[in-house]
Amino acid sequence: IWSAAAGEQYVEIMQDKSRFLFSCEEAEFEGIWRSYFDMDTDYEAVKRSVDPEDEYLQAAMAFGGGVRILRQDLWEMIVSFLISQQNHIVRIRRCIENLCIKYGEERQNFDGSRYYTFPAPEALAFLDEEALKECNLGYRSKYVVRTAKSIAEGQVSLEDIKSLPYRKARGELLKLYGIGEKVADCICLFALHNLEAFPVDTHIRQALEAHYPKGFPKRRYKGFQGIMQQYIFYH
Repeated sequence: IWSAAAGEQYVEIMQDKSRFLFSCEEAEFEGIWRSYFDMDTDYEAVKRSVDPEDEYLQAAMAFGGGVRILRQDLWEMIVSFLISQQNHIVRIRRCIENLCIKYGEERQNFDGSRYYTFPAPEALAFLDEEALKECNLGYRSKYVVRTAKSIAEGQVSLEDIKSLPYRKARGELLKLYGIGEKVADCICLFALHNLEAFPVDTHIRQALEAHYPKGFPKRRYKGFQGIMQQYIFYH
């Protein structure tokens, strides 16, 4: 059983052979989780588009063919990727859990056990810049607090960013404290579903140098380069 809290919702999912069972009513599934798990994108068509002569990408796609680009909350992704800088997954997960427990709101799921919502910008905006070090964020504490403040005070509108095309949204994200090009692209891909975003970190750079010395053929995969990036990253 796989479980997740997204926004203020909680869900558990079980796989039974080719069926996936969601622990919610159909209306909640249709209203939230169908979109969240990007179930209406034809990933099989994307996989068929992979160059049959590109042995590396074919292998990466076969290895990570179940990958989906989730439609996650913009604010959650901004904070998560600010925390991710110079960090590893186990610690990132712990940081986010600490943040939710300390500054989120407690909820009960359907079996009565507790979970915590992701803290709103207003919950973090007026903290001391060093306060989130208690949540194990280290120097990233000031990134999160300053960004939360700029959003809570209306200097930056998340709703406006959501309405922008990829390049303009990326430009607005780069104005936020602590966000560089790679983090902006990650947010565009995982929160705004800009599938043309192609984040380049150390791992991707090494793969490109080894397998695409002349550069990755982004034109061939225009409109879903980010899915190809995820196949490579996961591989």
